[in-house]
Amino acid sequence: MGDSRERHLLLRDHIQPGVLVLFVGINPGLRSAETGHHFAGHSNRFWKLLHESKLVSEPLTYREDRRLPEWRLGLTNIIDRGTAGIDVLDTVEYRQGVVSLIRKIRRYRPHIVALLGVTIFRMLFSPKEYSKGPLDLGVTAVELAGAKIFLLPNPSGRNAHYSYHQMLTAFQDLRDLVAQPPRQPGPPA
Repeated sequence: MGDSRERHLLLRDHIQPGVLVLFVGINPGLRSAETGHHFAGHSNRFWKLLHESKLVSEPLTYREDRRLPEWRLGLTNIIDRGTAGIDVLDTVEYRQGVVSLIRKIRRYRPHIVALLGVTIFRMLFSPKEYSKGPLDLGVTAVELAGAKIFLLPNPSGRNAHYSYHQMLTAFQDLRDLVAQPPRQPGPPA
């Protein structure tokens, strides 16, 4: 379970009723847990991507994470315990975290659940089917508790799999999806 410092650093969710997009991470890093704010790592690009993609209308820092509901955005993690890396998390924590995430989705009913990283997607959906090869970023064919799943790259500075431009494009695609009016049912056949 990691050192005692890791066991006691929990990070609060920022979700309110009416959320359009719920961003989901695996778990907070130590700096985020220590500061009590999401995506507080020095090299994390989440806040810059949110603004540059126009998902939020003004530049924010990790210290303003509680403001995301102003844009109908929310933040949570599969596991709320801060760690130096995901290698110290165990399968029981993941299972409990997934059950908790499903409860949150059912409670808040976001239109879109934006998974921040391929690792989360592979963990939640058929590891055998999605374990090999690259996954396409963007809206997926799967849902979780009735919500669309949108795959975003992990914004951590340690993520070398995607360029900043690729990350920004994915965040812009999410913005475009959110901006689309909901489909109206057609006339009965």
